[in-house]
This record gives sequence, structure tokens and C-alpha cells, in this order.
Amino acid sequence: MNPELPESSPESALLRHVTRRQLFAGAGVSLGSIALADMLRAESAAPRAADPMAVREPHFAPRAKRVIYLFMAGGPSQFELFADKPKLRELNGQAPPESLMAGRQFAFLKGDEKLLGSKRSFNRYGECGMEVSELMPHTAKIVDDLCWVRSCTTEVFNHGPAKLFMNTGFQAPGRPSLGAWVTYGIGSPSKDLPGFVVLQSGPRGPRGGSALWSSGFLPTSYQGVPFRGQGDAILDLESPQGVTSDRQRQFFDLVRRLNEDRLTATADPEIQTRINAYEMAYRMQSSAPELMDIGQESQATLDAYGVTPGKGSFANNCLLARRLVERGVRFVQLYHTNWDHHGGPENLEGALEQVVREVDQPAAALVKDLEARGLLDDTLVIWGGEFGRTPMGEMRATVGRDHHVEGFTMWFAGGGTKPGAIIGATDELGLGVTEHKVHVHDLNATILHLLGFDHERLTYRFQGRDFRLTDVHGELVEAMLA
Repeated sequence: MNPELPESSPESALLRHVTRRQLFAGAGVSLGSIALADMLRAESAAPRAADPMAVREPHFAPRAKRVIYLFMAGGPSQFELFADKPKLRELNGQAPPESLMAGRQFAFLKGDEKLLGSKRSFNRYGECGMEVSELMPHTAKIVDDLCWVRSCTTEVFNHGPAKLFMNTGFQAPGRPSLGAWVTYGIGSPSKDLPGFVVLQSGPRGPRGGSALWSSGFLPTSYQGVPFRGQGDAILDLESPQGVTSDRQRQFFDLVRRLNEDRLTATADPEIQTRINAYEMAYRMQSSAPELMDIGQESQATLDAYGVTPGKGSFANNCLLARRLVERGVRFVQLYHTNWDHHGGPENLEGALEQVVREVDQPAAALVKDLEARGLLDDTLVIWGGEFGRTPMGEMRATVGRDHHVEGFTMWFAGGGTKPGAIIGATDELGLGVTEHKVHVHDLNATILHLLGFDHERLTYRFQGRDFRLTDVHGELVEAMLA
């Protein structure tokens, strides 16, 4: 304090209440501020900040260059689709063995439920002999093109947290999603569309919402951009009536200059994100309508997917996914809801049959279409949900199945995966994995490997530590690799 100032003066009172933090913040020429400004200038000058979607090389030569992730939100029942269990049918209505139930937790079962054998008929298809039920005739025709993992395991048995765990490697919001990690790692070759696009279908959105495709603590340039499956891809993308292209360009240029001035002053990377978002929106005014015009497709293609023009559906989104990756989009994720079949209205009869009809034909058509166009070899297609279902029945007016975290099935196609491979097995009742358990972290480590990444090296420093998609876990599933 200045000794020449009276203690009762306003200046003395102000100095007594200035904290050390405020002092350094106001001292524009302090050593701390000089060092901080230099660090921020270095960060803002980095190529990644200037163009976050610039194409970058991964750690090693990739087998896949892009991903289409077909996410079946709610948890498909492996017992009705991919896991024929004759012993389960034989013991239908009996209590499960106590030795197999020890230590297992379920979401809603009370402990007195009985084993429930599937009513569906199964056959083995293709040279690989994969079991597929009568509900999936189109998938049955392409079993030799797919890599099957029948021993998937997660740790979380409630929908929202389980979807987050599958997508981000953590069961609470705040972590980057798989698509965000991928675009952060290698950018995107598309200049007129986002690098990570999300398409949704079904009666509602997936539990977990936008946190499932969030960029978390990564810059927001890498978050997924939801597109609508019909009409305008993004609402309010078109210019207001009476605004010419030249006037709009002038407006964007002015906003860009203002943002660049602010970026120079603060080095805030989110301002660069804002600049890039304006430019992307401007370019998408022409690219998005062309993307959505599926009338350009042949009638044979529309029929193969089961698309009804003008109607939003999973089939429509599968076709859009192919059109997106053709245009350079790096990561496309489709969410299709209504797979949560506990019983009651959401039962293993009509409700399950309906949702399977909605996805079986278009998912198979997508694989064949990519193959016919020479895109499948370097496009990784993933099909699966956040968990599977229990071998015990659950009664809610009609019979269903509860959530189960062990031994559910996912399939993969293209992108360096081994076609016709069948990995893992479960016990004769389907309660536990008996061969080659594949954890969610292992799946994500393998997906990143196919894209050219060592999952332990793809990291981002946040709050004093290096984070990664697989946390401190994850093993490469060698059996999945071609």
C-alpha cells in the first residue's frame, strides 16, 4: 500500500480488496501475463486450431478411412436374433441355476424370474455357419461379409449410462465420443459437410441425448452434427427471404473479421470453432440440399434399401449415410430407437418384429451397396446396441427380457475386419461368456486400430492429465482383423 495515501482514502480501501488473482489479471505487462500470452499465441497458431478438420496422418497405415456406426438404441435381444440356445428352450419356465446367477446384477429383475426360451426358429447361413433367426432374412444373406462378435461385454446396465459408456468409454456425460476422437485424430476430407454427422430414426431420440455425440473436453469443432433424415438437413440453414448471396457473403466476412480480431486478443480456440462453423454453414447451403436429394438415386437402389421417398426412416438414413461418406464425411452415426423389449407394449412379439423389419433390409443393403461401389474395403460399418438381454423372462402384461451386460452380439463389415469370422461364445443358457470375452474398451481399441491409431497414444491433455477413449484399459481384438 502507498504510505502517502491516508488509510481512510478510497484508494487505500480499493487496494486492500484487490486479490492476487486480480492483480495479475490487471497487470498487462507482468511476467505471468507475458508468458501466458505467448503460450496462447503458439496454440492459436497451430494448424489444428486454424483448420480443425484438416486431414492428418494417423499413427500407422489405416485399414479404414471412414466409419458408419449403426447404433440399435435400447439393446437388441441376441436370443431372438443371433444366439440359438436349445438348452434354454428345454429349460423354459424353470429357475436358472443359482451357481450361474451368483454375483450378477440386473436392472429390473426381482430374483424369481424363470428362464425364457426363444420362440424363433434359427438356421446356420453361409460358409461361416453363423446362426441367424427367421426375423433377419436379409442379414442372413450377407453373413460371410460380416465379422461377428458374440461375446461383447459392458459394465453398465441402464440405458443412458450404457450408451455413454459404449460411445465415450465413460458412463457419465463430459467425455468425447468415438466420432469426436476420430475427427480430432485425422480430421475430415469433406470441405462442404461436417466431419461427424448424426442421423436419428425411431419414435424418439436415444436416451443420453446429445452427450452421445459430444466432443466433451475436445474443441467443439469435433462434436457430431445432427442432420434430419428428410427435408432440410438442418433447420434455418437457408438465407432469409430477400437476402442475396452477395449480401450474406458480406455479412459472413464482417463477422469473420470481428471474430478474428477477438481471436487475436484472447486466443480462445472456441472463437476459431465459431469462425469455422459460419464458413461451413455458408458452404452447406449448396451441399446439403444436393445431399438430401435422394431422387438422384436409381429406383433399384431405392428398392434395395426399402426407401420411401419423402419419408424419414432408418432405411432413408442408411442411404444418406452412403451418400455422406461418398462426399468425404469421416464418421456417420445412425441411432435407431425402440429396441427396449421388457414386455407390455414393448414385447418380443409384434414390437420386436416391427423394429427388426425397419433395420434388417437397409442395413444389409448398405453393406452390399458399399461393396458394389468399391467403398467397403476402407469403410468400417458397425451394428450393435449398448447391451443385450437376459435369458430370463420379464413379465409386464406380456413377456420380455431385461438388460444384460454379458454376451451380446455385434457385427462389423469392411474396414479391415475379417469377413465370416465368428468370435466368442456364451454358455448354453447365454448367461455368461465362455470364450473370448470382448469388452467395450477392447472394441473401441480395435476400431481405433483399424483407423490407424494406437489407442494408448491418441490422447488429449485436460485438467492436468492425458485422457483417451479407452481410459486405462483396452486390448486389440486380433481375431477381428483381416
